[in-house]
Parts: sequence; structure tokens; C-alpha cells
Amino acid sequence: SSFFLLLSCLFTFFFTVISIDAGKCVVWGPGLSPAAVLPVRYFYIQSVDSEGRNISVSPAADSFRVKISSLEQQYVRVHVPAPLDRGDGSLLVRYRLYGSSSKGLKIEVLYQDKPVADSPYTLRGPVYHEYCVCPERHPHVWRSALQCPEQEPQIQQDFISFPSIDLQRLLQEVPQRFSRRGGLVHYSLINNQLHRRSLGQYTDFKMFSDEMLLSLARKVRLPDVEFYINVGDWPMENRKAGDKPGPVPIISWCGSSDTRDIILPTYDITHSCLEAMRGVTSDLLSVQGNTGPVWSDKTEKAFFRGRDSREERLRLVTMSKENPELLDAGITAYFFFRDREKDLGKAPLVGFFDFFKYKYQVNVDGTVAAYRFPYLMLGDSLVFKQDSPYYEHFYTHLEAGVHYIPVKRDLSDLLQKIRWAQKNDTKAEAIAKSGQSLVRDVLQPHRLYCYYYSVLQTYAARQSTRPAVHPDMELVPQPSDHSALCDCHRSPEEQKNEL
Repeated sequence: SSFFLLLSCLFTFFFTVISIDAGKCVVWGPGLSPAAVLPVRYFYIQSVDSEGRNISVSPAADSFRVKISSLEQQYVRVHVPAPLDRGDGSLLVRYRLYGSSSKGLKIEVLYQDKPVADSPYTLRGPVYHEYCVCPERHPHVWRSALQCPEQEPQIQQDFISFPSIDLQRLLQEVPQRFSRRGGLVHYSLINNQLHRRSLGQYTDFKMFSDEMLLSLARKVRLPDVEFYINVGDWPMENRKAGDKPGPVPIISWCGSSDTRDIILPTYDITHSCLEAMRGVTSDLLSVQGNTGPVWSDKTEKAFFRGRDSREERLRLVTMSKENPELLDAGITAYFFFRDREKDLGKAPLVGFFDFFKYKYQVNVDGTVAAYRFPYLMLGDSLVFKQDSPYYEHFYTHLEAGVHYIPVKRDLSDLLQKIRWAQKNDTKAEAIAKSGQSLVRDVLQPHRLYCYYYSVLQTYAARQSTRPAVHPDMELVPQPSDHSALCDCHRSPEEQKNEL
């Protein structure tokens, strides 16, 4: 049987190599647009055979290559790692610019040294790098370049409670009600300059909101807006729309069914996008090329590793000890339930990409929503998600039973559902693929910028009083070191309007 397995693998390998037609492959994505400025630019390659059919298995290693160079004589550093194999016949190409190119870039996509699709691609300049302060003055032009969606269901839902926003009321009420919670930052964005003051002592995570707001302000002209971001874990505003007085708009990274906070993408995924290919290894792009073995070769168990931040996580370990054929769960660090470590034991750390050696992933809340969820969904495993009152900005796109398997809050039906998945392998794989496909789309890094802008735009349109920079606020400056150097090319009309 091992001989036939080897023969099958060799056949798949050679068939894939022979059948790819470089000219018929498809190349697309925001990284082919000069105006789509991102920390890491990216695009996709779909391998296609000579009959025009998409190929759904991995191409031979290193058979696709990408070369990117500046169109001007002056050297521009571009970091281009090897394309990420997404395991389904498609590849993800990433590149980070460390300087801007006034004339543009040349992108060559090659399959066994043959040009792929319409390669070479010319991105007519200027092409700006991440730290170039050169905001597009017309937001609709910027949104069009990123192909931002017209509407986001979560944003529409969040603002139902706030038809009008009285900034003077917020100035009086928000510090009084929430500053003792410790994690609130008061921002004003005026003339694309960011100002803030911290309310409370636990605001170190403002570094994450600062970096994303500054990154956005480098790319597009933002509306004048004054708002409050909660940089703590728990959403804050528990008043309902009909209460007197009514709720106030607090912006948070996580929402819940009994609060009215306005939700932004979590600091975790925004930071990973800003630092991809540099300061972090697990991000929304890199995980797509590290999804473990093909489905049929994955270990047919559910997997969990994490801290002891919720009691149900401890229950997982007990279940794992009693049902090792179904579940491999362990606590890697104890803080909340230190008295349980002797009983349950401490599991060694496992690299995140190694999670995907298992067919099934268990997602259990931490203190709030587990921020690993988007990364689990991007893997090639079926996610079992605990029912939860907490949610992130993209959950409205997901449907239980279609994109993931829901399990009860107390996990009482988890083992039963793992057994179902083992007995219904084809259906389980289809749900895993469906969830992966959806999240690949809605959590593309450029969509996070679209989402941030839409929240600020929607908020600004509802302000009934003028936003202001207050005396106790400080300016949050853009980076000013050598990495930020660039020539911002604007039309004479734009320069005149700025004066």
C-alpha cells in the first residue's frame, strides 16, 4: 500500500508540474495597484491548466518566482520573499517597500522562467512606501484603489444607537463614567493630525491605536473627528438605546451582546498587518502559507493550547485527559487558576503553525473573544467555536454550521460534535474550506484600512458639534527618521488647497 501511495504522490507531482499553463494563470490583488499603499503589499496567483481549468493542488516547490524592481536608476529596497503556497493551487505574493519610487515598479511573475498571465506588470509611479506621509486628498479615490466595500454590516449595526453625537456631552460624561476603568484614550483628528490624552492609568495599549491611526492618516485625508477608544479588554457602554440618558459611543476592539460599543478590528490583527514580514511571524498573510499537511494527512483530533484565562479552558484539559482519542488540549501558562496547575499539568508551548497538523481547532474565549479566532479560520482546519456573547468586527459575515461548528458555552456538546466530524469527513472538510475562503476575503489587510476609515467617516457624519484639540492633549507625531523620507507628488491644485 505504501508503494501505491508513493506512486500516487509522484503522479500528482508530475501532473501538476506538466499541466500548469503560465499564460493562462490568473494574477490579481491590491499589490498590483500603485495607489494601494499598504505596509506589506500583496497579490495572488491562481494556477491554471492548458484547458483553462483552475488547479486545486500545490504546484512544485519554487516553480513560481517573483522579481520586483524600481523603474528608476536610484536603488529602492524591496523585500520579496518566496510566494506562499496556499495549498489549493493558489499562491500569495508579499512584498515590503523600504523606500518610495517616483517612476514606479516592475513586477515579473514567472513560472519555470516563463511569464505568468500578463507579466511583467508595470506600476506607474509614484509608488509610496508605508512611512511616506502623502495622504490622498480625495477619499473616494483612495477607497476605489483599495476596492473598499460600500457597506459593512457591523458598522451599520453599531451606529444604530447613535443617530447624533454631541461631543460636548461626551466631554463631560465619558471621563466621569469611564476613566476609572483605566483603559480609555481621548483622540482628536484635526487636519489629519492626531492628538490624544489618556484617561486612566492602564493605557499602554494606546501604542496600537496610535500606530494604526497614524498609518491611515499617511494614506488618506481623514475627516475631522473626536472620539474615545477603549484600549482595555472589556467593552464599556452597557446602556441601551432607549435608556435615559442614552448610551455614549465608545470605540472598542471587542463587542458583546449586552454592550453598545462601536467595534474596530482588534489591535492584534492590525498590529500584525503593520509589522508583517518584520516584527511578527504570525499574521493574516503568513498563516495562509503555513496551514499544515493536506486535510487527509492531518491528525483526526481537536486541538487546543492556551492560557488559563477562562474556566472552560480548564474543562477542555479534563475532557482531553478522559478522551485522548478525540481531543488534545493543554494549558501553557497559569495566572487566574494557579491552584489547578498541579492537578491539570502545564503543557509545553506549541508553535502556532503546528496547530494545523490537527483537523479540528477548538476556539474558547479568553477574558473576552479569543483573538486567535481569525488566524484559526485562515488555517486548513475545522474550527469548533464556543458560543459567546463577545464578538469581533467580522463575525457578522460568518454563519454557524456553514463556516464553523458552534458548541455550547459549557462545552457539553463538544465531544459529540467532534465525533460527528470524524464520521462525516467530507462535510467537515467542506465547512472548513467554506470558512477559510470567507475569512481570506473579509480579513485581507487592505479591508482593515477600509473598515477603520468607514468607522471614522460614519462617526464624523453624526457629530452635532465641532471636534477640537483640547489643551491637555498632546500631538502624536508621524515617524520622522530616515525611513520616512519620500517626495510626495501632488497636483498643483491640491498643493494650493492645502495652503
